[in-house]
Amino acid sequence: MIPNPPTMIVPLQTDEHGAIRVSGTRVTLDTVIARYHQGDDPEAIHEGFDVLPLNDIYAVIAYYLAHRDELDAYLKRREEEAQRLREEWEAKYPPKVAKAELLARLEARKNSQDS
Repeated sequence: MIPNPPTMIVPLQTDEHGAIRVSGTRVTLDTVIARYHQGDDPEAIHEGFDVLPLNDIYAVIAYYLAHRDELDAYLKRREEEAQRLREEWEAKYPPKVAKAELLARLEARKNSQDS
């Protein structure tokens, strides 16, 4: 028996934009949990994100499982915000217009270089 079990610190921090990231990295909680939901075990997640210490991945997943309702609500809000931003961006810059504009710029650059 351990006489005084150490307190475990969950390696998560909220950045200035409200995103929860694994401490000391740019990897978001969203990314780790998405991979977990896709069936990746901590070792597979570590292979894809070797900047994350394996013990941190285990700790993040354990924290998620212990606080699932709260974190699922956070992840849902993040997805809704991402969808809103995608829709705003696409309304301002429709994909077909953006592609046509890029092709026109490329053609103009090519023509100016040929001159």
